[in-house]
Amino acid sequence: MTAEKLIIDYISDQDDDLSRMAMDIWDHPQIAMQETYASKLQAKDLEADGFTIEWGAGGMETAFVATWGSGDPIIGFLGEYDALPGLSQTVSTEREAIEPGGPGHGCGHNLFGTACLGSVKALKRAMERDGIGGTIRYYGCPAEEQVVGKVLMARDGVFDDLDAAITWHPGATNVVWNGSSLALNSFKVNFHGVAAHASAMPHQGRSALDGVMLMDVGMNYLREHVVPEARIHSVVTSGGEAPNVVPAYAQVWYYIRSPKRAEVDEMYERVLDIAKGAALMSGTTHDIEFIGGAYEVLPNGTISDLMLKNMQAVNDLAFTAEERRFARQLQATFPENAVQSAYERMEKSTVKDSIAESIENPLWTQVLPHTDTPPHVEGSTDVGDVSWIAPTGQLTTCCWPLGTPAHSWQMVASSGSSIGSRGMLFAAKSLALTGLDLLRDPDLLKRANEEFDEARDGKTYKSALPEA
Repeated sequence: MTAEKLIIDYISDQDDDLSRMAMDIWDHPQIAMQETYASKLQAKDLEADGFTIEWGAGGMETAFVATWGSGDPIIGFLGEYDALPGLSQTVSTEREAIEPGGPGHGCGHNLFGTACLGSVKALKRAMERDGIGGTIRYYGCPAEEQVVGKVLMARDGVFDDLDAAITWHPGATNVVWNGSSLALNSFKVNFHGVAAHASAMPHQGRSALDGVMLMDVGMNYLREHVVPEARIHSVVTSGGEAPNVVPAYAQVWYYIRSPKRAEVDEMYERVLDIAKGAALMSGTTHDIEFIGGAYEVLPNGTISDLMLKNMQAVNDLAFTAEERRFARQLQATFPENAVQSAYERMEKSTVKDSIAESIENPLWTQVLPHTDTPPHVEGSTDVGDVSWIAPTGQLTTCCWPLGTPAHSWQMVASSGSSIGSRGMLFAAKSLALTGLDLLRDPDLLKRANEEFDEARDGKTYKSALPEA
């Protein structure tokens, strides 16, 4: 039996166990930095399988690193397991919360970490049987939804000795992410004023909410003078308690994004001036609470090509008629034109005439080829920081119906169904085979690192976070 077959057979044999783990995490959703259930569940499983566990990576209670093997090369698998607030949902085609207002896995991270866990366990068995040298690691990464978990870990040097990093994300299609993403800063601005009776003594008050609102005016004017691909969005997290009390405290939380880290840094300097101006105009004081700053993804063609080859080699994703019915019923609840728009995006972002799937098919099994013009992901991911430290590859498999809105109750429902589990197992096999190739072929790693060095063009990773 080849090592490739051993890996595929092992993951297939672990189908029930891996699916149970993914659903157990789905049943116990916890938001960023609170993922005690999932992290302990996965760490315990890996420790029982012979991995050495180290807790507290990046100073986070729910982060851990599981290591097996010794020596070079060192291949890392990045896992996630945080949920999103307010998205509690049953496995149903109707909006039905399990816990009203509670969290839910609206980005499929219950599947994400579990697939990588299955990959390292399968890879360990191939290494043991065939005497393959090297070290494999599973990184239990919290708080991706706040785009900060891997950023904290990267700042503290957790990824510094990696020769390559491998990861994935649940999606609606089967494709390798050979494009980039948006760099990001996440920060809160706290304004401090003076409380007063808003009617009887307004002259004695200084409204912190005025500071927030004036800052937002300035941010809206800034939008006209940034690159077209940049994004600015916010929520007011605190704006006062009652209309007849001048708010002494108010807070606004911003994300600013752009295709390059340097562009975000430039925007942020201008934002700091806007905050100062808003405080001066409102007669308040302010301070900045910096949450996280992530890099854009630095794609690596060598690892991307390797991932595509392995996805095509596995190519065993299939769905039942019942799963397709469930998916169609979910699609019926999507916003108008969501499926059509998703199909058109896929037509634009892949090789012309290469899509065999039709728009009528809710669940895609085809592995899509690379395109000469890789799409730029509109969102941000803390995988970007890792990709500036070591050559990194990322793939996506079908775990949701085509057109599923991101961070939605429909995504929670599909991630908790057998649809999500099937996509997860396909990902686990593809990731493990990619790790096997990198361990066995030094030339692949050499090419990946040469491309990595060329892409960085003399730049080195420097965390956007302040010193710990």
